[in-house]
Amino acid sequence: MSAPRLEIDLDKIYHNASTLVERLAVRGISVTGVTKASLGCPAIASAMLRAGVCRLGDSRIENIESMRDAQVEAPMTLLRSPMLSQVERVVKRADISLNTELDVIRQLSSAAQKQNRMHGVVLMVELGDLREGIMPGDLESTVRETIRLPNIVLKGVGTNLACRCGVSPDANNMAELSELADSIDATFGPILSIVSGGNSANLDWVLSGADTGRINDLRLGESILLGCEPLHRQPIDGLHTDAITLVAEVIESKLKPSQPWGEVGQSAFGVTPSVTNRGDIFQTILAIGHQDIDPDGLQAPNGIEILGASSDHLIVESDCCLPIGTEISFQLNYSALVRAMTSPFVMKVEKSQAHQMHVSGSYGKP
Repeated sequence: MSAPRLEIDLDKIYHNASTLVERLAVRGISVTGVTKASLGCPAIASAMLRAGVCRLGDSRIENIESMRDAQVEAPMTLLRSPMLSQVERVVKRADISLNTELDVIRQLSSAAQKQNRMHGVVLMVELGDLREGIMPGDLESTVRETIRLPNIVLKGVGTNLACRCGVSPDANNMAELSELADSIDATFGPILSIVSGGNSANLDWVLSGADTGRINDLRLGESILLGCEPLHRQPIDGLHTDAITLVAEVIESKLKPSQPWGEVGQSAFGVTPSVTNRGDIFQTILAIGHQDIDPDGLQAPNGIEILGASSDHLIVESDCCLPIGTEISFQLNYSALVRAMTSPFVMKVEKSQAHQMHVSGSYGKP
């Protein structure tokens, strides 16, 4: 089989998703299965749905469109605030979108009227991570304007933490979100059905037994696909961390000096290498590089050490001279997974319990 490729174990993804759905259901929290790292892969989306996620979420309308076209039947949420240039597509294909700007919501309302559709809105609140969000003091006025707009239904409020600045979900910021939801319902009536506390970074807080208050939804992607939590990148007990692996092929393997010679400047990616002279080593090159993956996000198997990468080459040190054509499997972190899924040069191979394999070139569409 051709390389490089991602080998996707749908049974392990199903197990991870169903385990998290069950654990969170005990706390009164449902799961939005996030497909953005898988580029809206229909097979992965379907595995999440079979596992019991209540809806799917993606940050790109293109991925939502691809899943719709593949007949994936589920409520779908656009996780990134819609671009004005895409509001018609958002209203047509997404049931809900996360929003922070009234100008955008007004245009969603206009597009929904033209299409004779209702569109759900979740208002995102800024609680410290300084990515997207309405400042808490402005939330009430934003709600007041939103609920006046025709063909718009205010579904809930939410927040996002740990993505830009690494601010952790904790008792204080989660309690603030619950209090804001209570205040909105007290002012405008019981109108909020979704209080979305965040992403996979919330799992430590939720599963610690903390009081979850009004939080009734989490948007989970990394924990389902990779079996770990994002704050410390630690495995989650009972989940598979090898549901997706990267396989790359050896195209050169030689005994070479460990230290370059000649005048040294910056590499192709603006780095000045610092290399210790360890004598001759077995240097192996694999046919994959920065264009396809984040080399810093790969975990090599025993006996292999990643030395560096260029656009198209991954350079590793091996214990011996490897035969040309040898395949090496790597585990990936979130950054490496996103880039590999996006690359049209990385084949995607899905396998199921019946040991049947399905090969996909790429997901999503422009």
